[in-house]
Amino acid sequence: MSRYIRPRIGGAPIFFTVALADRSSDLLVTEVDKLRDTVRRTRAERLFDILAWVVLPDHMHCIWQLPAGDSAYSVRWSVIKARFSLSVDAGPRRPSHLRRRERGIWQRRFWEHHLRDEADLAAHMRYCWMNPVKHGFVTAPEEWPHSSYLRDTAVP
Repeated sequence: MSRYIRPRIGGAPIFFTVALADRSSDLLVTEVDKLRDTVRRTRAERLFDILAWVVLPDHMHCIWQLPAGDSAYSVRWSVIKARFSLSVDAGPRRPSHLRRRERGIWQRRFWEHHLRDEADLAAHMRYCWMNPVKHGFVTAPEEWPHSSYLRDTAVP
């Protein structure tokens, strides 16, 4: 069995990629309001800042910053995934999902990268913003409705 060792760096900005099990699904954008509500409820219980976020049909990228001394991002993802899964129709499940008491909506893992410096943060923010363009959904990042781009680039 694989053993995942995650860094324990509280307060560091972290880039995440989280994907659906069915990469041909559009569940995240069709149920984006439920996803937003799930994230909002989780943030109210377990604080974290959202530095950037983009939701695509079958996956999402985001950058979080947890409070200083807090590195429990896996707990937050577990809660978000579970709440979202319970709020949507999962459809038929495979025997492996039933054995593990899973709804079969999400890939079991997520990918994270602790950002090293301001240049790394800026590069990953651009990656979030440009991802809908990269996938051909829009021609400019400001056209994608499920992104923090407009919030992140607004002039104060």
